[in-house]
This record gives sequence, C-alpha cells and structure tokens, in this order.
Amino acid sequence: MALLPVTEALERLLDGVTALPGERVPLADAAGRVLAEPVVALRTQPPFDASAMDGYVARFCDVASAPALLEVIGVAPAGRGFSGTVGEGQAVRIFTGAPLPEGADTVVIQENVRDLGNGRIELTEPTAKGRNVRRRGLDFGQGDVLLEKGRVLDAAALSLAASANHPALNVVRRPLVAIIATGDELLPPGSALGPDQIISSNAYGVAAASQSIGALALDLGIAADRQEAIAALVRQAVEADADVIVTLGGASVGDHDLVHSVLTGEGMQLDFWKIAMRPGKPLMFGRLGHIRCIGLPGNPVASIVCSQLFLKPLLARLGGRDHHQDMRTARLGTAMRANDLRQDYVRAVVREDAGTLVATPFGIQDSSMLRMLADANGLIVREPFAPAAEAGAECSVLMLR
Repeated sequence: MALLPVTEALERLLDGVTALPGERVPLADAAGRVLAEPVVALRTQPPFDASAMDGYVARFCDVASAPALLEVIGVAPAGRGFSGTVGEGQAVRIFTGAPLPEGADTVVIQENVRDLGNGRIELTEPTAKGRNVRRRGLDFGQGDVLLEKGRVLDAAALSLAASANHPALNVVRRPLVAIIATGDELLPPGSALGPDQIISSNAYGVAAASQSIGALALDLGIAADRQEAIAALVRQAVEADADVIVTLGGASVGDHDLVHSVLTGEGMQLDFWKIAMRPGKPLMFGRLGHIRCIGLPGNPVASIVCSQLFLKPLLARLGGRDHHQDMRTARLGTAMRANDLRQDYVRAVVREDAGTLVATPFGIQDSSMLRMLADANGLIVREPFAPAAEAGAECSVLMLR
C-alpha cells in the first residue's frame, strides 16, 4: 500500500464526520460543553425598570435642580419593591436592583443627598432625567436568541443562560475514546520492571490530548501480543459504545504487530494504512460500524504527534467544536538538510527575537525521546522533498503550546 499524503489522510479521516447528537445536562454540569442548539431567553432581563445604584428615587421634575427638599415616604430594597406611588416633592429610599415605584423615574445617588432627619432629605446636586435606572429589557427580551449553536459554554455564556431562566441546556454529547495499548513489554507506571520491559506511557498522552478537546477517555489497559487479548479489549470498547477506538502500537509490519488483523477480523473496514510522514508512518484508520478506529504508532513521540494532527481534529468535529492547528511562520535557528518523500514534523524550540519567531530544531529527532517532545513548543513542518535550508530561512511551524 502506497504512503498516503498527510492532507489526504486527514481529509479521508474527517470525511462524513458530523457532530454527535445532543443531550440535556444541568447548568452546573455544562461548563466547557458545546451547545447543540441556540439558547433563547425565557424571560426579559431586567423584568422591570430597576435602580442601578443605592440612593433615592423621585420624579425628575423634583430633582432637576438643587438644592431641593424631599419627603421620604418609604423604602424599596432589592426583592421587595415599594407598593405606593411617588408624588410631588416625595422620594423613596431605594437600593440597587429594586424596581422603580409608580410615579418615579429618576434615581439620585445617596452621595448627592443630605439626610435632614424626620423623614426629610436635601438634594445637593441636580440629577438628569432617568439617571441611574436600568430600563426593562436593557439586557435582553423574552424570545431573544442569546447564544448560537456551537458556542462553547464559558463563564459568561453560562451566567447568561442562567439569567435567561435555563436550568439545563442541550449540548453535544462528548465523544468517548477507548484507548488500547498493546505489547508484552509494557507495564503501567509504578510497576516493578523485568529486564526486558518498559513503562507504558502513550495512553496518558493520548488521553490528555482527547480530554483537551472535550472528549472522554476510557483507558482499557494493556493487551498482550496475542490476537485474543487484543480482540477482548476491542470488544470491551464496542460494548462501551465508544465513538473512537485508539490502539497504541502493533500497527506496523512486524510478526507481533497484530492490531490490523484483529480489527479487520472484528469487522473493521480499513480506509488507509501508512502515511508519508515522520514521525507516524504506521498510522492506520478504518471504521467498525459507527466507530472510527485509529491505530497509532507505538513510538511515544509519533503517538503524540499523530494525536495532534489526526485525533484532535476528529474529536473536535464529533464534539461540534471548531479546531484549527496553530500554524505560524518563523525563521530557522539552524540550517536543515534536504527532506525525503515524507512530510517531516521536527521538534523545535520557538522563541521570539526582535519581533520575529525563530524555530531551532533539536539535534536528535528520535521518535522515542519524550523529554525532547516535552521541551519542544513547536514542530517545524518540512514538506516532502523540501530542499536544504540555511539558518534564517523561512519555515512553517505548528505550535504545540
């Protein structure tokens, strides 16, 4: 099977992918979720003309000039308005959020009033008509569309939905990613390792990449290099109704690389296998019913890079989110040799120098070196057959953070 270009692989992986169905969740559980439908106001806010300040509410004609004497006939705290009518030469003590009583139209702030005692006040500064009043519907009216479908629910959006009297919202269901590591040599962190064993690390990075785009991660553990062991975990993923199955390792061409045969034996329709990229050549993709199956390479750097390039865009689309890779233009910090037929993603440190981004690749690019990946904040993207480039040459960089 010929190596597939990265752009074509991504197009095929995303072909036909749409947002998952919506589900209704309580407002308290909706933070970070994506709206599956617009939010329409169920009420008008504010529902009445309200005071915007603590002070005294009166008729404009009685506070248009100063000094002026007014009789205080009552109090209007928030949540309990004054039920009477404000007449000529009268005022009501009012607090922020309280409704304006009948007859009054202007609020004088308390700093502009002197209390004379015996229910009388003196106005020390004139007040403009309608000052310090929040008119009914100032924020929104009943029936207004407040939030559009696809909005990620942040603090402001959630507060707005609450003020519009929504106790729950319809949001896109979060994609469920079932993660299966494979390999006799792998043990979980904290294990006592034998002389031929290593720690299984890829699942944690893939889970974090999935969660960063709003998905749920289900780590099904490590399958031994036996077809029945891998098949058992694949069936667990199907029973869990996963939207995506991610396998780690076992998708190359060695005698113990069994993932392809197991998945096809379980009914997966293979779409592509092997990409013209470095790291990540053994990437595999297919469909098992409605489930998307991605076979990631076993090398940890390749696994994380492929998660950035393929898994996160897939999960974003399933989750109803916009997702764009953060591509920047930079200058090379060192010379780079000519590239071969594979698109290269070179780990690099990207810094700003006199207003220009400078990307300096690490000298070693082995796909097993996680420390270098953790230190990198960008990937220099080298197109297939790119010629040698001198230091200072322009390059494209995919920012990682």
